[in-house]
Amino acid sequence: MRPLYFFALALLALAACRSEDSSAIPTSPGSPGTPGLGVNASLQGQRPFPSDNAWNAPVDTARVDPNSDALIASIGMTKGLHPDFGASYGGGPFGIPYVVVSGDTPGVSVTFDYADESDPGAYPIPVGSPVEGGSSSTGDRHVLVIDRDHWKLYELFAAYPVVGSANWTAGSGAIFDLSSNAQRPAGWTSADAAGLPIFPGLVRYDEVVERGAVEHALRFTVSHSRHAYVAPARHFASSDTSSNRPPMGMRVRLKASFDVSSFPASARVILQALKTYGMIVADNGSDWYISGAPDSRWNDDELSTLKTVPGSEFEVVAMGTVVKN
Repeated sequence: MRPLYFFALALLALAACRSEDSSAIPTSPGSPGTPGLGVNASLQGQRPFPSDNAWNAPVDTARVDPNSDALIASIGMTKGLHPDFGASYGGGPFGIPYVVVSGDTPGVSVTFDYADESDPGAYPIPVGSPVEGGSSSTGDRHVLVIDRDHWKLYELFAAYPVVGSANWTAGSGAIFDLSSNAQRPAGWTSADAAGLPIFPGLVRYDEVVERGAVEHALRFTVSHSRHAYVAPARHFASSDTSSNRPPMGMRVRLKASFDVSSFPASARVILQALKTYGMIVADNGSDWYISGAPDSRWNDDELSTLKTVPGSEFEVVAMGTVVKN
């Protein structure tokens, strides 16, 4: 999370927001290997980024970082995991939504507050695209769009539609080629504090329930990060220089010894992903909060069992070069 804009400006922006009407967005279920279309559509087995990308790399046999115990303790040994997504909270599904569009979706103009670290160009944001937190939210207001035909990802932070126009304003924005391992320039943010893409780290219904497997690392937040980052992150968002604080990009994994057999099906899938691929510190927020996409079909009771997994059951995967400037 980043500091909110001046309150008066936020109120003006809220007044300009259009109501969300996702019914105007074309939808289709897709087919094996061809992502569907629409809000939170299934990717039908397609995995963003190449198989050797950091998000997709198994870390179950990687070395443990020598400072693992102190780093985990700084996040919280007794605090439990928390699924920051689900079927019902505050009147509807909650989490970070996304929309899948076709390659002929018209691009719109986006004006950025942090233009020097944002990717210019048209963003194919259809009318009615979902905003994190809803059209009246004042939080991070992420907007995520996947162009399934050109296999590109468009992400915005603090996104507001311009009244009477198809265009948008945003704090920052980033465009990712999902067939490439190209990264943001060193030191650049993205739509996320760590300079990472958000979408590939989300827990999604189509993977957990429909496919029964999550084959990538997950995204999570911590309340106190470090003035540093490690690959695959490109940006930090803290003034704390303690070596016991997690830098952006730090990856943790669930210990192999943790018994997942008593958990319900959906929770087991997520926990297995945390053993195999782990999760990456991507933003400042609440400790051990895992990001996911909203869906009315989630079983919140099953997801809530994740809260019984304490931080002490995680370990930090050995980090590479820590960038401090």
